[in-house]
Amino acid sequence: MTLWGHSANYLGKRHSLDDHLRGTGRRAAQNARPFNAGELAHHLGVLHDVGKGACDWQDGLLRAEGTGGRVGIPHKHAGTWLAEQQGLDVFSGVVFGHHGGLPSLSRLKDELDLAEGKLKPQVDEAIDRVSKIVPEILTGPGFPDWIERSEDPMAVDVLVRMVFSAVVDADFLDTAEHFDARPRPVHPVTAADLVGRFEKARQAMLADAPDLPVNALRREVYDQAVTGARGPVGLYRLPSPTGSGKTLSAAGFALHHAAANGLRRVIVAVPFMSITEQNAQVYRGLLDQSGHIPVVLEHHSGIDLDNPTQVVPPAEQWRRLAAENWDSPFVVTTTVRLFESLFSNRPTAVRRLHNISGAVLVLDEVQSLPDHLLLPILSMLRTLTEYFNVTVLLASATQPAYGNLQVMRDLPVHDLIPQPERLYKALNRVRYQWWVSPKPISDQVAARAAAQRQCLVICNTTAQAAELHTLMEQHRAPDDSEVWHLSTRMTSEHRKRHLDEIRKRLTAGDSVRVVSTQLVEAGVDLDFPAVFRAFATAEAMQQAAGRCNRNGHLTEGEVIIFDIDGWEKPTTRIYGPALGVTQEYFGPGRAFPDDITVMDAYYTERFARAGVEAMGATIQDRREKSDFPQVADLFRMIDEHTVPVVVPHSTEDEVQQQECRRLIQQLRVGAQGSADLLRRLRPYIASLPKALVCKHADLTSPVLGDLVEWLGDYRPQRGIELSDSKEYVF
Repeated sequence: MTLWGHSANYLGKRHSLDDHLRGTGRRAAQNARPFNAGELAHHLGVLHDVGKGACDWQDGLLRAEGTGGRVGIPHKHAGTWLAEQQGLDVFSGVVFGHHGGLPSLSRLKDELDLAEGKLKPQVDEAIDRVSKIVPEILTGPGFPDWIERSEDPMAVDVLVRMVFSAVVDADFLDTAEHFDARPRPVHPVTAADLVGRFEKARQAMLADAPDLPVNALRREVYDQAVTGARGPVGLYRLPSPTGSGKTLSAAGFALHHAAANGLRRVIVAVPFMSITEQNAQVYRGLLDQSGHIPVVLEHHSGIDLDNPTQVVPPAEQWRRLAAENWDSPFVVTTTVRLFESLFSNRPTAVRRLHNISGAVLVLDEVQSLPDHLLLPILSMLRTLTEYFNVTVLLASATQPAYGNLQVMRDLPVHDLIPQPERLYKALNRVRYQWWVSPKPISDQVAARAAAQRQCLVICNTTAQAAELHTLMEQHRAPDDSEVWHLSTRMTSEHRKRHLDEIRKRLTAGDSVRVVSTQLVEAGVDLDFPAVFRAFATAEAMQQAAGRCNRNGHLTEGEVIIFDIDGWEKPTTRIYGPALGVTQEYFGPGRAFPDDITVMDAYYTERFARAGVEAMGATIQDRREKSDFPQVADLFRMIDEHTVPVVVPHSTEDEVQQQECRRLIQQLRVGAQGSADLLRRLRPYIASLPKALVCKHADLTSPVLGDLVEWLGDYRPQRGIELSDSKEYVF
């Protein structure tokens, strides 16, 4: 009798269980080979659906095939029990969790007790029947040699996650091949193949760059990064000042390093979605070629909610499929997406992790990593570099002193810039001014900023930005241009239009004054002669200075650090201990924020005072105890959780408003292809803190998941405004 693994596909052909088990095992072995766990992954892949061999499950499949329903009979216990009997211990959870997620050890024990008790007849029956057609299920595998020698207490945790990823992805792919009746193509290009293409496109892009000192220094940074790329797999740092061409230098290092070390892909992770989109656009221009399969995958929270059922263009279809497992030679994602996947236990999130092995992982704007999660994050990065053939590049103008933390001590670090102090001095294009004692009032700051022909004002909260924007509008001359505003309370299309117009005015030399929240600080390419920055942490102030005289057209730009009386409380709440340490190291009579020697001391004191290594101890303890669900619950990169808010009336075009409302209604009724519908809604989506959305429930209407429709006012100048949101950033 033939045992079946899946019901008939559109050709009327069923998927035999032996083919599925062996196909999954073969793919899992291939996925895990880069970290030398192919044998282990192969065996767990072969075991994952052994429970389907039971008579009840086989009968259930035939019934479901006739009705179009679900089988509804558990099938995970047989393979899980067999793996545990073969000495695979915590790795048996890979089999149990391949649909629902990696379990805790206590949950795994309970399920094994069920397999030994109530479910024993079905377990024995399934193993007996499957072993007759797939006898290799009875022979246990060995463990990778390196896991026995490792002194890293987290090595097992990461290996379980990686093997789970290898098996889950293999199961998805083998099942999809059956139902699609054709194999899914593997991307034919690796990162190493892209070096020549990147260099040619980069040279063409820079051919018309003006002969300015800053461009000569950018070439120097790039050359040093590429020279350092010849080094071995490991941990690297790129301490590159703002405006020094870090985006290109990091990519150049990553591609050349991949070629030198036989690595498969580059993964660039950045802190904010706006930078993800901006960087992905730059990299696509350098690496994607018309008529060829795309190589740059942009993947963030706006892109993978489900699979559209309608026919999509080949390039879009590739992006949708590649996002599932990062099968692309060049991935641009967010740090939230990356690390919440690394610490997740859910199959869809973990599925892509095995493709991090054998990759260059670029963490851009690494200073944005949250202090309370530094211990597990740095521990994870260390394990990846030491045992999973991963190179990690920490890129930042304000390089944190991670090497002074216990978790990173004695780990070799390669600095791509041998003499960063000289580079920072050479690229110093601004003059700092402190306006903190006596503290000005907001009207004084607004008047001084409004008197500038071109300036950028950066505040710590949305309420502060709205206050200064209002005052600057009052101070501007009647015949002068409006004051521009930027925050995530505005829809993405609204912000994009503002940024496009701001850049256009800057290029033309027209008057342009902008008030913004912190969203412009990291990676947004703006170049103002004067920048006003509300007093904040040292790295925030230096990042703000990176928007001043960015391209070196002036001898010196002007950065005014102000501290408005009455703004202390929300600032302290946002920045915590880091703000107090900043006040001790930086300010009048102390250092400027671009002093990297003092910056190193600042980070060391800040991490010590915040108790960084104690803050993540609970997560580390749960990792050692293989409590995967608890780790996933504890690991939250965003403390102040924001939710997407769609605003149909953010556009004055009535046709667009009607289309927006039609898309919203389709989402509400559960129409097929919600990912495509959401992509089409993205221009009309802003962000609000979840607490405010809950508080103003009368002004919102649920759409799908966290997404809500905003029914309240929306101002073209500043987006959504609420009087009780004084302490919220962005």
